[in-house]
Amino acid sequence: MKPFRTLLYYKYARISNAEAFCLEHQAFCERIGIVGRIIVADEGINGTISGTIVQCQKYMDKLNADPVLNGIDFKVDEVDEPSFMALHVRFKPEIVHSGLRDAALVDPTVKTGIHLEPKEFAKMKDEDDVVVLDVRSKYEHELGHFKNAMRLDIDNFREFPEQLNAIQNLKGKKILTYCTGGIKCEKASAFLLSQGFENVYQLHGGIVKYGKEAQGKDFEGNCYVFDKRVSVPVNSVNPNVVSTCKVCGTLSTHMVNCANAECNEHFVLCETCGWEMDGCCSATCKAASAKRPYDGTGYYSRF
Repeated sequence: MKPFRTLLYYKYARISNAEAFCLEHQAFCERIGIVGRIIVADEGINGTISGTIVQCQKYMDKLNADPVLNGIDFKVDEVDEPSFMALHVRFKPEIVHSGLRDAALVDPTVKTGIHLEPKEFAKMKDEDDVVVLDVRSKYEHELGHFKNAMRLDIDNFREFPEQLNAIQNLKGKKILTYCTGGIKCEKASAFLLSQGFENVYQLHGGIVKYGKEAQGKDFEGNCYVFDKRVSVPVNSVNPNVVSTCKVCGTLSTHMVNCANAECNEHFVLCETCGWEMDGCCSATCKAASAKRPYDGTGYYSRF
């Protein structure tokens, strides 16, 4: 058993006076000593936090004791060290930036896609009338994705609604959406339903839960995560590597943010090229004055 835990979670729920809740929640997190990134909005909470077994249990107990937030499906990973360097709790307009917060018909607390448990998803994904739709950003699905999944050319989730024309021909099919932990699918599937798509499903708990409960079968490559681990394996049944180093083209799952803070591009960089390029995507970035020290991980805190 490893000494630390990392928790990935979210819940869409109406939080009254969410700004005040955010301040109180930050104070609680500081008291118990966890680290991580938490977003609070009127529509709910979204976070990835890390700490000791005791600290993480205190955190889960706190949220489960809240009548508004209880019942959260925490995805728990054992880790050798905390997955963050500090704690950041922020109040924002949305718990995942979709650009749909003013769309009255897109409310996951009212209507969203049918939730499929990992083993249900695994069974259904290969049916003839099914399309598996990745709703994550391009840099995420380039690192890893489900076999034969439809992947969109988007740099961030708020561009998803702009892809409506590209997927209009799917209206007669069953659409199985998936993302890292499930939060993006809640809004993606709700948006599709609001646009006339009828048979919309989502992978409950996302790729992370699928790896734990369905052993990651047919997920190719690694999963991008938003902490200092950056890239984590998912598939213990038929794993392979699908991502290639941007510099030399060799297969690799080593994902980094460009060391040049003014670039910060997410890309695959093998360990050899990582040291040769000082963690940068190009010679220009390597020579940039905003270049951060590269320590081999390619992870830099946003704050």
